[in-house]
Amino acid sequence: MNIMVLLAGIIASFATIGHFTMGSKLYLKPFIASDLDAVPKNVILSVFHYISVYQILSSLVLVMIGINFENCMYDPTMLLNFVALNYGLFALVQIVIGLSSSVKGGLFKMFQWIFWVLIAVLLFMR
Repeated sequence: MNIMVLLAGIIASFATIGHFTMGSKLYLKPFIASDLDAVPKNVILSVFHYISVYQILSSLVLVMIGINFENCMYDPTMLLNFVALNYGLFALVQIVIGLSSSVKGGLFKMFQWIFWVLIAVLLFMR
């Protein structure tokens, strides 16, 4: 068992649940209900679900590797580094957008970067 990878998987799982509950309610549904053209709406809907697939798969893989780290039939280093790098870059992009946006307190109103940083740090510390 690798506690760092398992903790990253648990945090990623909670973030995934938040994505489907709060993300859908606070961001996706209001955007889809807006008066924008159907094409941007469907592109954003697709992006939401691309992220959904990534979050579900990465959460499952992290939990599985975290629980059964020693018995993996391959070296999971490359996979874990890939997942860590993805979440780290997600955090970086969101921090830059939060700091440069016109939203007052945008960095803290768009707080998901905190989860991404935690996941990336835990994976890189493993």
